[in-house]
Amino acid sequence: MPLEIERKYLIKANLLKLPQEGKKLIQGYIWSDPTKSLRIRIAGIKAFLTIKSGTNPLNRSEFEYEIPIQDAQDLLLLCDSKIEKTRYLIPQNNLFWEVDVFEGNNTGLIVAEIELNSADEQFEVPQWIDREVTNDSRYLNVELIKHPFSKW
Repeated sequence: MPLEIERKYLIKANLLKLPQEGKKLIQGYIWSDPTKSLRIRIAGIKAFLTIKSGTNPLNRSEFEYEIPIQDAQDLLLLCDSKIEKTRYLIPQNNLFWEVDVFEGNNTGLIVAEIELNSADEQFEVPQWIDREVTNDSRYLNVELIKHPFSKW
């Protein structure tokens, strides 16, 4: 079973210089509950259907399939609401930080995620990282749709 091992952080925006180009992401959830979700995402010119399961935000099962973009557009119409954000990739050694700058009801929120090969993998934490929020469910995208950052 594919396992996603990911840590999530808030950043110090004044210390981070984002790359010039990012990828626009639009995503929604067909269904979700505390242990599983079915996400539809359009990322640039590609689209994906993703099933996630598990209760530990650090490591969850993840199945992701590329789907036709028209199918994703149609499926997004079935979602109650959507998240829009721009993702920037920042390389560091053999890893990549994914920095998401949120829009709409989540404007003002910027988070950085790093995918790891194991939960105890060591990595360098850049100066622009503020604090870890991996275990704070408010920062899960599936929760940001229900409880947007602007309403906190």
